[in-house]
Amino acid sequence: MNKPDTQINPIHLDKIDELPLIPLRGLILFPEMIIHFDVGRDKSIKALEAAMTLNQEVVLVAQKDLEVEDPKPEDIYPIGTRATVKQLLKMPGNLTRVLVEVQNRVKIEEYLSQEPYFEVKVEDVLPMPVQNKETKALMRMVRQAFLEYINLTRKATPDLMMGIEGIDSPDELVDMVGANLLLEIEESQDILQEMHPITRLEKTYEYLVKELELLEIEKDIDDKVKNQMDKQQKEYFLREQIRVIQEELGEGHGGATGIVETYLKKLYKLNLADDIKKKVEDEIFKLNKIPSGSSEAGVVQTYVEWVLDLPWNKETKETIDIKKAREILDKDHYALYKVKERVLEYLAVLKLSNQLKGPILCLVGPPGVGKTSIAKSIAKALGRKFARMSLGGMRDEAEIRGHRRTYVGAIPGRIIYNMKQAGSRNPLFLLDEIDKMSQDFRGDPASALLEVLDPEQNSTFTDNYLELPFDLSKVMFVTTANTVSTIPRPLLDRMEIIEVSGYIEEEKLNIATKYLLPKQLKNHGLKKSNISISDETIRDVINYYTRESGVRELERQLARICRVVAKEIVEEDKKRVTINPKNIEKFLGLKKFRYEKVEGEAEIGLVNGLAWTSVGGDTLQIEAVSMPGKGTLDLTGQLGDVMKESAKAGISYIRSKAAEFDLDPDFYKNLDIHLHVPEGAIPKDGPSAGITMTTALFSLLTKKPVPQNLAMTGEITLRGRVLPIGGVKEKLLAAHRAGITNIIIPKENEKDLEEIPGDILEKLTINTVSSMEEVIKIVFGGSKK
Repeated sequence: MNKPDTQINPIHLDKIDELPLIPLRGLILFPEMIIHFDVGRDKSIKALEAAMTLNQEVVLVAQKDLEVEDPKPEDIYPIGTRATVKQLLKMPGNLTRVLVEVQNRVKIEEYLSQEPYFEVKVEDVLPMPVQNKETKALMRMVRQAFLEYINLTRKATPDLMMGIEGIDSPDELVDMVGANLLLEIEESQDILQEMHPITRLEKTYEYLVKELELLEIEKDIDDKVKNQMDKQQKEYFLREQIRVIQEELGEGHGGATGIVETYLKKLYKLNLADDIKKKVEDEIFKLNKIPSGSSEAGVVQTYVEWVLDLPWNKETKETIDIKKAREILDKDHYALYKVKERVLEYLAVLKLSNQLKGPILCLVGPPGVGKTSIAKSIAKALGRKFARMSLGGMRDEAEIRGHRRTYVGAIPGRIIYNMKQAGSRNPLFLLDEIDKMSQDFRGDPASALLEVLDPEQNSTFTDNYLELPFDLSKVMFVTTANTVSTIPRPLLDRMEIIEVSGYIEEEKLNIATKYLLPKQLKNHGLKKSNISISDETIRDVINYYTRESGVRELERQLARICRVVAKEIVEEDKKRVTINPKNIEKFLGLKKFRYEKVEGEAEIGLVNGLAWTSVGGDTLQIEAVSMPGKGTLDLTGQLGDVMKESAKAGISYIRSKAAEFDLDPDFYKNLDIHLHVPEGAIPKDGPSAGITMTTALFSLLTKKPVPQNLAMTGEITLRGRVLPIGGVKEKLLAAHRAGITNIIIPKENEKDLEEIPGDILEKLTINTVSSMEEVIKIVFGGSKK
């Protein structure tokens, strides 16, 4: 701090007085102030009475702690003010209102007595005339800051402004500022008890600057609040004007304003993020600016209704009870043991981890095996809503993501549509036929599904129509497909494949008797007593009227039987109709398919193969004949490229081993060989006929017959290795159905035998081979030299 130009004693003392003292709580008084305050403590009232009996003068000093009810000398500041009591007024509640005029500052020298009131010896602290450049500069700064302060606090009066300008004494200036400055008690006391005029000015200026900064902040906040209120009042006023004008024009009850209020009420009930709420609010307020009958109003209104109808925070309570889930799956589906166990494993993990960021289940299998109904059962077991979306033939990306609102007739994608229909943000969502999507110039739907099925991305799925992020992370997605070969690799990578294989005859029989027939009887108004149908009859329906892996066609045939039975009951007034293998054609017509039992003697060039089809396994006879010629190889029966290559590989293998098999090395030059695979109207392809074709060619060239109770399947290489194939379960069931007991399969397919029912496996003799030489040894009993 700078020293003053003239060194003087900072305290100039006047006369010494003995006066009563009143301690003040929360109040600091400066010289020249005229103020009234209430006195209620006994000591203070007695001090007042004593002052009135003397010269009406009293010492007023602030106490340090406001909470102290009976202060001691150490609880009272040492510097206060001398004041003259001008007026007393008794108030209710034992209070006395005092009007005082403050004279000057005083310093307490000694406490003469404390009872019945404080009496003290004081010395007056008089203003010191200090005039120099620093003092003038500080006084000017304090004066300007104070004027700015009173303008901001709106306390500027002409008297106050003129009074502040006419003061020349530093102490008088500080006293006037202190009397009108709202500070903390400690800060006001600090100014009051400071003795040096320059230091008083500096402290006063410091406190003024701090208060000005706080006032500026308060003013900014106040302006923002007022502007917001003004804006809301203005909007309200304008809406009321619009409403009145629309009523005058006869545009209904309040026109768009009524709709806006309704939409706003719905919006505020939803727990939406601030950015989403702001965007929807803007769209709703647009309705007030657009004529209610215009097309644009319809577009905006449709958009707002879509947003408000979505289940932003509606959830169904999920209950994961594994025992209950098992009961539901067993009740709704027969067999499918591995599939049900995998689903229960998934639910168990979901219960323990309490999150859905796991794999997306993809049920893969032939048509009609119950993939969709499994998904429904999972939803029922979890207590979730069920939503289904078919992707078959979808080729427009907008079907997934929706159209942008710039297009006429734009709507959200089917993901958002189904979420709205479900009415919950945590349904089980089935994406059916995911393998049958395609793409064209309108985009790639499979790529659009990547975001939907990715647990790391779908929490902010954005539909092109809504342009708002919608949370799909709580949705349980399940997909179905007939084959994984046509599913794009990035999409397949997000899913876990669960194979749902076809049903064997025994399983179809149980499904028909336990599920399908009771369902059809109910649908056709029949009772169990109206129809008599044996298991043998149902087996005939399965074998001769259906050829499928699932049970969809079987259900249709049972429905057809029920229709004929219903007609006979109504037309001929029968009580009960019997269906047996002898009269089945009366109900279903001639048999559509035949399953011939393979019988007969061993034949040369005729071998039974096993094939997999989309409707299950089948037996496949391969015939080979030779004629004198120039060495051509004819392949017929609508064979695909892979089967043709297998036949050529078989010929090459036999030629390479001609010496070992005691064959003419030039046989391929002198013979024309024709290989045929019935039925000629059905296209066939695949590598699993390799060893079958090679065996037929070997039998033809060596003139050795092949037993007809033998069937085989396996891929062959040029060196005679036998490679594994697929569809072992379906192929062995087809062999069993055809009465074939001896089977040859690749060695590496031995693990697939675990899937074959034990009662069927006991009736078959399975030979596993790893080379063509082993096949020849089994079929012909050893054919090498």
